[in-house]
Amino acid sequence: MPDPFFAADPADMADRATILSMSGLEFMQRVADGTLPQAPIARILNFRVTAVSEGEAVFHGAPLFDHLNPMSGVHGGWYGTLLDSCMGCAVMTALPAGRAYTTLEYKVNLIRAIPQGRDVIATGRLTHAGRSTAVASGEIRDAGTDRLYATGTTTCLIMSAE
Repeated sequence: MPDPFFAADPADMADRATILSMSGLEFMQRVADGTLPQAPIARILNFRVTAVSEGEAVFHGAPLFDHLNPMSGVHGGWYGTLLDSCMGCAVMTALPAGRAYTTLEYKVNLIRAIPQGRDVIATGRLTHAGRSTAVASGEIRDAGTDRLYATGTTTCLIMSAE
C-alpha cells in the first residue's frame, strides 16, 4: 500500500494552479500535515518535511543502503539534496500566493559522516527574502544527540509564477 504522505504518480501531485493559489507557508503547512503529498524525491531519498513556520522548514530522514557511495559512506548528494530541500522550503514559507522560487546556487559543508540508517533532522532557516532573491542556511543534526553533520547556504531566485 502506498504511503499517503508521498505522491505515487504525477496524478497525485497538486497541480500548478492549486499550488500558486496559496501562500508558500500555507502550501508547506499542507505538505507537512499530509493534506498535500511530499515531493517524490523525498520518498526516493527517505526524508520528509515534518514542520514549517514562517522562515523555517524542518525535515526528518535517514540515509539507507541505496544512498551509499562506492566507499560505503553516505553519498554527498544525499546531504546536498536534503539541505537544498529544507533551505528551499524555508524560502518558500516567505512567498505570497502567485510567487515561486528556484535554487540559484547552494553550498554544502560536510562536517562528519552520517552512519547509514541514522535518524537526522535538517532545518532550513530564511536569512533574507527580497523582491527577486532570497538567502537561507541549513543544518543536518543527529535526531538523538544533536551532533552536527553538515551545514549549507543557498541563494534562491524569487519569481512570478505566471
